[in-house]
Amino acid sequence: MPVYVQHEVLGKVQDVFNADALWQAPGLALFSRRPLLRDLLERSPREQRGRAATRCFSHVTLVLPQDEVDDDRHLTRGARVRDLAQSLAALHQKDFGDLLGGEEVRYHVLGSDDLDPGEVQVKFGHAVYLPAPGEQVQYTVTASRDSAIWQPVCAIYPNQRLTLVGLDAASATFAAPGWPFGPDGGLLLVNDGPGAPLELQVRPKDSFDCRFDAANGYYVLRGKGASAQRLLVKISRAGAGAAARAQPAPVADPVMPSASPQRSPAVWKSRAVTPPAADLTAMPLAAPAPAATPAPTTEPDATYAPVARHRITLAALALPRLSRYRETGAQALEVGLDARLLPSAPGKDSVIRFAVDDADELHAITPAGRQRIAVPSQFAPLDNASIRLLAVQQQLAERYSALLVLPQGPSQPAAAGTRLTFGRGMPSLGALRVLDTPQCVRQGDGAPAASADRLGLSRNAFSWEASNDGLRVARLSPTQALYHLDEQLALVAQIESATPEQPYLIPPGHHLAAGHYVLRFDA
Repeated sequence: MPVYVQHEVLGKVQDVFNADALWQAPGLALFSRRPLLRDLLERSPREQRGRAATRCFSHVTLVLPQDEVDDDRHLTRGARVRDLAQSLAALHQKDFGDLLGGEEVRYHVLGSDDLDPGEVQVKFGHAVYLPAPGEQVQYTVTASRDSAIWQPVCAIYPNQRLTLVGLDAASATFAAPGWPFGPDGGLLLVNDGPGAPLELQVRPKDSFDCRFDAANGYYVLRGKGASAQRLLVKISRAGAGAAARAQPAPVADPVMPSASPQRSPAVWKSRAVTPPAADLTAMPLAAPAPAATPAPTTEPDATYAPVARHRITLAALALPRLSRYRETGAQALEVGLDARLLPSAPGKDSVIRFAVDDADELHAITPAGRQRIAVPSQFAPLDNASIRLLAVQQQLAERYSALLVLPQGPSQPAAAGTRLTFGRGMPSLGALRVLDTPQCVRQGDGAPAASADRLGLSRNAFSWEASNDGLRVARLSPTQALYHLDEQLALVAQIESATPEQPYLIPPGHHLAAGHYVLRFDA
């Protein structure tokens, strides 16, 4: 594999701002005990024919001890740093002018706390590029381990052809936070111009796998082996096209899957004996009895027959617009998802948490940190899992900030023909009220937190009765807001006039939103 980034450390430099001392040792270079910058550039040409160099690198980054850079900024407002870059550029142009091919020589000086006094890092190569003054960023690259917390990696400029992302800045152009693949592997980004898509290559090619996730709009880097770690890399166009990501194909908008049909369970049910020719139901066969002494049948003939079962599933959580409840002292509401992506009170077992504050700002929280998120968004904290945060329609925006769609929400059976009540003080469907705990609410001024259900859910919110044609709903509290949503979680109607005598019918597969809960009726 070619060396994309040349990285060397010059040691024992008495004056790190002395360009001549960094460029070339006095006397013959043949007798120099250590190579300096000029020797390094000469030994590592950009292009060569046989042993003769035909091109030289023209962009060089220098890293000095941070204390030296800070002192210069305090005492001379950075004059020594500027003089160093200009002096080295002049020496570079003087000694390698015939090998530059008309390219401009650029030097950039940085500071680092990792260097000892008298040490200077030198960095140049095929994947080292310094932008021209005023050059606009073309792409921005971010990385994440959990698809929720994205950290910046680098910017890519129009004339920056090669960029190597890896473990640290010594072995690559830029270090990716959380890089799990070691120092030997890297992700090479090839930019062949504004008209060509950005190309990604794994270097060396067997270091890890890289594939594009079109549904989420980012690249998934995965190591080898059963317990391979992964890293997500997102590439976005900068400027006016920031919403357009650099990808091999347009990202299709995620389609809300309709409620999957529930398989009707089978139960034992007696039936009258019918002739074999008319028996269309699978049933266990008894061993044939001897013909001479037939034994009378004492057990009733039984078989499996389907019986309709109804279920109510918590399909999504309606995150409230918390600014409506400022008088309660609630400063934030937070919900966690565990390793099975089931909702629970936030804690150490949560793989991802979602929080809304009293300014109605949404945040995602993972072990990697906390970050504000936009709506709509999609997250994949675990493999083969997708969590969607949907925007609410205008009619719901007064009460809700977003809908958190649960990939596998809890559910409870719903017996037909029985009218029950759902609410803060009712046991009916109580297992679906996952926010009924003070751990989900943070109060201001040290006030004790109460159940999050007190924010938007009445003690007696509505009554419900399951039937084959749908869920019959009656509004019991005049202050309880109820909304009928379709299979795609789009608003159908606000339920206002439903009574026990004239209930509102929610068809199978549709949803009912009450308080924080979006319930789906499955028949």
